[in-house]
Amino acid sequence: MARRSRIPDTLDTSPEPEGEALCPLCGRPLGVENIDRHHLVPKSLKGREQFPIHKICHRKIHSIFSERELLRAYHTWDALKGHEDIRSFIGWVANKPPGFYTRTFTANKKQGRR
Repeated sequence: MARRSRIPDTLDTSPEPEGEALCPLCGRPLGVENIDRHHLVPKSLKGREQFPIHKICHRKIHSIFSERELLRAYHTWDALKGHEDIRSFIGWVANKPPGFYTRTFTANKKQGRR
């Protein structure tokens, strides 16, 4: 019996734009503070590739999605940006400075789920 790979066949590996580095989620300049690294395929599920991302954007992703959801349906930047809650967040954070950070609350639907 063949074992199924946990890593999706398609990964977003688009190169960084020329010049100033931009957050792959919100598109704002990354700046130099409050920067995290995001695994499109969760590290706990064998993901290796990491991308620099604003801390607030990273926290928002993990406040909405479980690691299984990230693996199954949201392992590309386009898929993440297509989610209604992420689109709303991007609209809200769009005019904030690069180093902006505030606490991100966990969505009610995710609480209690593991």
